Amino acid sequence: MPNNRKRLVGRVIRSKTMDKTIVVEVERTHPHPLYKKVIRTRKKYMVHDETNSVPVGAVVRIVESRPISKTKRWAVETVLQMPEQEA
Repeated sequence: MPNNRKRLVGRVIRSKTMDKTIVVEVERTHPHPLYKKVIRTRKKYMVHDETNSVPVGAVVRIVESRPISKTKRWAVETVLQMPEQEA
């Protein structure tokens, strides 16, 4: 039986203020319906991070889940890329 939950890829932009929660910004591009110019749209999602291990700047894949709180309906599936450490 296939898993029909939505999956999105985005970058973590905030993780310090809440326990077990991160904010992921997902960017998508689409053409304007009339003028056909390519537009970038950004949307922020509150995402459940059970282990508090995903740092700011990481690229993650998030997946739809049951409602966890008033604003959280997504959970971290995998970390695709960790942020680069600057010396």
